Parts: sequence; C-alpha cells; structure tokens
Amino acid sequence: MLWPITLDKLKRDLKIPLDDERDDVELQDQLDAAVYFIRRVRAGSFNFDGDPMSTLDEPTPDLCLGVVRLAGRWFTRRRSPDALIAMADAGSARVPSFDPDIDRLLGIGKYRGPVYA
Repeated sequence: MLWPITLDKLKRDLKIPLDDERDDVELQDQLDAAVYFIRRVRAGSFNFDGDPMSTLDEPTPDLCLGVVRLAGRWFTRRRSPDALIAMADAGSARVPSFDPDIDRLLGIGKYRGPVYA
C-alpha cells in the first residue's frame, strides 16, 4: 500500500537509517505538511481516505514519490531560509524555491492540467 506516506519511507528516501531518531520530529512535521498540502491542492483527484464508495483512484506511485520528495526538499531547505547555500571555495549559490521534477510528479504548478470550476 502506497498511501498513507510513512516516516520510514521518507527516511529511506533521504538515506537516513531507520534507527536514527535525531530528526524524527522535524521529518514528521515536514511530511505532515507535505501530505496536507497535496491533499488540499489535489482534492477531488484521488481517494486519499481509502473510501470504498469513492469513484476516485487511489494515489498513484508517482504522486506518493512526489510527496516524499517534497517533504525531503522542505526538510533540507530549512537549513537555508535565505535561499542561499555557502560553499567554501565557490562562494554562495542560490537554492531554487521549487523543483520541476517534484512539481511534475505531483501534477502541480505549471504541470497541473486544466481545472474547471
């Protein structure tokens, strides 16, 4: 079962040992926020609750991977709130605020299809 996304899935994707619990609170916060964000943005697109009476499809593998990657990105980005990363010999570099691959997996941003009101 792909949904719901678990902390173990996020830790595996970030290559954090499952028994390393140092950042579990922060990781869970980022994961909860990413899940909530996608449930809100993609409401009506997927059966997030596992409702047997729903006509919507279960969340797809690419959507689930996108949620994991989004949570991981937010976890990593919290270390650079000013959107800059310092590199000793190369100066500093800008950290983009979005990742087109994650947006594509999640079907958000410019990768969202037409929406009719």
